[in-house]
Amino acid sequence: MISAFRQTRSLRFPVALLALCMLFVFSIAVVGTEPGKEAGVESGSPQDAAVKRTQKMVRMLDDLYKTAIVLITDTYVEDESSTPGISAAMALWETMDSNGWHKVRLVDATGDPYDNDNVAKSDFEKRAIKKLTTKTPYLDHVVTEGGKRYLEVVTQVPVVMDKCILCHANYADIPKGETIGAVSYRVLIDE
Repeated sequence: MISAFRQTRSLRFPVALLALCMLFVFSIAVVGTEPGKEAGVESGSPQDAAVKRTQKMVRMLDDLYKTAIVLITDTYVEDESSTPGISAAMALWETMDSNGWHKVRLVDATGDPYDNDNVAKSDFEKRAIKKLTTKTPYLDHVVTEGGKRYLEVVTQVPVVMDKCILCHANYADIPKGETIGAVSYRVLIDE
């Protein structure tokens, strides 16, 4: 998928590096919930510290991915034929998953998904989509599978720029800041 992205849109290394560096200037604020609150992790336990580390990492990844999408869209999307920033992000997410780092996917919150792969799948994603707002842009919980703990996180994707409407005309009447989707993460908690 990455090679397809490179063929459709040429990103020069200095521009991509600048976009990532600009993360620190233009990061998107993410408000958190109390660590482990939904998961029932006791505060002060060693597991609580591992959850907090993982939550911090996911917040950093969320800032990185969302900032890159906005910068790529702002810099390279000119019309409907342009490759959207989300395409670059999805190629990156696929690489993260195939290398065993973490799973990330886009989830629709409008009820009219751009792609059927974007429908909320897990019970947690379905509950989180209903709760996401500008006042609650981040929800998480811990699950245990096969003796390993995972942090599952859903973060708000609001309408942030007019260029989104080039590919998503259905967002034309949605006010900036309103939730249209979410980024869903599943990350192994490194004990």
